[in-house]
Amino acid sequence: MTKIIPLTGDQAAAEAMRQINPDVVAAYPITPQTEIVMTFSQFVADGLVDTELIQVESEHSAMSACVGASASGVRVMTATSSQGLALMWEIVYIASSMRLPIVMAVVNRALSGPINIHCDHSDTMGARDSGWIQIYCENAQEVYEMMILAPRIAEHPDILLPVMVCQDGFITSHATEGVKIIDDKDVKNFIGEYIPKDPILDIKNPVTYGPLDLQDYYFEHKRQQAEAVKNAIVKIPEILKEFNKLVGKEYGFIEKYRMEDAEIAIVCLSSTCGTARVVIDELREKNVKAGMIKIRFFRPFPAEEIVNTCRNLKALAVLDRAESFSGRGGPVYNDIRSALYQSVNIPVVNYIYGLGGRDIDKNHINIVFNDLIEISKTGKIKKLIDYLGVRD
Repeated sequence: MTKIIPLTGDQAAAEAMRQINPDVVAAYPITPQTEIVMTFSQFVADGLVDTELIQVESEHSAMSACVGASASGVRVMTATSSQGLALMWEIVYIASSMRLPIVMAVVNRALSGPINIHCDHSDTMGARDSGWIQIYCENAQEVYEMMILAPRIAEHPDILLPVMVCQDGFITSHATEGVKIIDDKDVKNFIGEYIPKDPILDIKNPVTYGPLDLQDYYFEHKRQQAEAVKNAIVKIPEILKEFNKLVGKEYGFIEKYRMEDAEIAIVCLSSTCGTARVVIDELREKNVKAGMIKIRFFRPFPAEEIVNTCRNLKALAVLDRAESFSGRGGPVYNDIRSALYQSVNIPVVNYIYGLGGRDIDKNHINIVFNDLIEISKTGKIKKLIDYLGVRD
């Protein structure tokens, strides 16, 4: 039995956590994530979960507590944003290196300085190579459902990697929408009982976590992490097949919108995809064959699916809500270009947008598609990398 209730994106994440009932949550408040743990702490106070909620003095301590708890053999979740993610940076890498299946809700917010509390993707894009799986959500419904999916992915014995579930700060996190809630019993059945691998508290089978790891084994351990990512590419579709039956969706690594006969398309993530759909529908009414590739899983990067989707395009634009400061475009753009290299020979342009919460509207998306129309006709690119909506 399902029901629809009004929830913000933050509340949707907390509701999923309530249904999962993790053993430990350690977190520290930071805008715009605070509402997640605040809402969940009320569930703890009301006795709706039996989670051990650890209130720490910083995000570095939060992830440290999560690492310790997860290594002990229990299911662990947390949440953060922006400078909080940056502060736990050291431990973020340790969590993935130790193959601990921690799930972390991240509400995307610009990194300082200057100080900014609004959305861009600089926080999680900076962590894209930390060994965590990354899922980007368009709306509160996806936040809720991806938070339920995440433990199954993280805890799969062939994966054992932590997972970030990302949503756009304030745009999604503080906007209210009707969220379709799965029955508690069905969530419990899907999540299942957590069976840890090599818990540190199993005194009959002693293990070591965090030893000095020099030339003799460090390389092999990094290779094991790389293999786990490859395994995730294979195993996630299997998990999604079961999950899609539960939610009645067709979730995949990417989502293709009106791409069947598209000649021009954009690639984007998270809440921007909703704006793009409206523009694409309007362009279709004008007989412009426009489409969108929405990346849901940025790590592991779905290169093969993106390449296959782009084969019949005449031009492609990649929208990045983060600047990589490489002089060669944003992080999504560079991964797309790398994937297409030697496979699909089409013009690919990059638009960096929305930094620090700057709005992106239909006019901006139309600018991108107008540029793509011109490129598809002439084959000429005026600007390989451009900044959308910035003052000159």
